[in-house]
Amino acid sequence: MIAVKRVYVPAGPADGKRYLVERLWPRGIKKDALHLEGWLRELAPSTALRQWFHHDPRRWGAFRRRYAAELTQHPEAWRPLLREARRRRVTLLFSARDTEHNSAVALKAYLAARARRTAV
Repeated sequence: MIAVKRVYVPAGPADGKRYLVERLWPRGIKKDALHLEGWLRELAPSTALRQWFHHDPRRWGAFRRRYAAELTQHPEAWRPLLREARRRRVTLLFSARDTEHNSAVALKAYLAARARRTAV
């Protein structure tokens, strides 16, 4: 199971393994204060895509398609996370204010679609 959570919300026991999935470290968070399993920068959208999207909900559909295309080019980056999510709960951490239109939400949807394709 995969969940998403803002980095500014305290960690909880239901989070499972927590991974930051952004290219930039979140503002105002000390590295030793954020309880996480790892920082998976390579799963974040490219800098160009992130800057183009700029958290504009009108670009959400196009952003998701472009981000999925980037992820498809690098399965070595997301396959380990998908394997982990099949064994235990995984929480993808993000810092965006918009909790519905951000790269962690798009990544969760992408991984869920891949899990359905390979489910036996």
